Order: sequence, then C-alpha cells, then structure tokens
Amino acid sequence: MPHTVHRIRPRTRATALAVSLAAAGAVALSGCGRATQAVHTSPPQHAPDAFDQRAAQIVRDWPKVSPVPGRQEALLPLAGAERPKSPDAREFTVTVGHSACDAGYGARVRESKELVVVSGWGRKKNPKGMCTEQLATDQAKIRLDGPLAGRTVVDAATGKRLLTG
Repeated sequence: MPHTVHRIRPRTRATALAVSLAAAGAVALSGCGRATQAVHTSPPQHAPDAFDQRAAQIVRDWPKVSPVPGRQEALLPLAGAERPKSPDAREFTVTVGHSACDAGYGARVRESKELVVVSGWGRKKNPKGMCTEQLATDQAKIRLDGPLAGRTVVDAATGKRLLTG
C-alpha cells in the first residue's frame, strides 16, 4: 500500500503564516490603549553598576580611597555640597558637574552607618554626536533614609570628604 504524502502548497503555507502572525499581533497589541495598565512603583532590580561597586569600596576602605580615573557616566565628580541647616537633616544639596551635552543628570547616594557616599551622573544625548565638552554645573537634592547626624559625606568619584555631619 503506497503512503500518501501531503504536500503543502506555497500559497497554503503563506496563508497559514499570515494567519499565525496576525493572531500573534492581536495578542501582543491587546494591552495597548486600555485605560488601566499596571505600573510598578519600585524600580526594577539591576546588577550592580560602577556607582554601586565604588560606594561599596569606599565604605569598605574609608578613609584610604583614591580618585577614579577618567570620566564615567555613573561617577561624575561633585563641585561641592551645601551644609544642611541641622545635623538631624535628611536632605542636603550637591552641585553636580556634568557635560553641557548631557540629556539627563543628577546625583545618587548610598548610605552606611558612618558614611554617605554621593556621586553625580550624566547621560549623553547622542554618544556618537559632537559635543563642546564644556562643563555645566547644576544643583541636585539628596534625600537620606536617616539623618545626616555625624556621618561623613564622600564624593564617590574623587574619594574626597565633602561634609562632616
């Protein structure tokens, strides 16, 4: 008895593919345009970056800390810090030095029992584009989980003491 071989014609295969893609697209797009979408209030967990690694190193090796060589987007040196009005303050201001070509900039903080490690960060608009490389400075507020209360504020990029609480 001969075996029956079913051959799929190219047109049938193309039609089946088109139907499959349309169904997948409908499933993928089903969440778009709805009035209620889930939004997470906490940031996603990420692998430790240059700032996280540097802050851990400073906390471990303080006060024997050297500056970080070169410019890193996650470790920009700070131009200074304003002393808070009270030692129990949970907020102070730092001056972030960043590129005039940065699309975004700010400051990050990592707290320990004895130290508050702070760094500026910047993100270039277009890493391949031209930039004048002039320095811009802007202020950024640092909010702490606990009062400054005697802790030392350290610039992560330079390893220098900015404030003694």
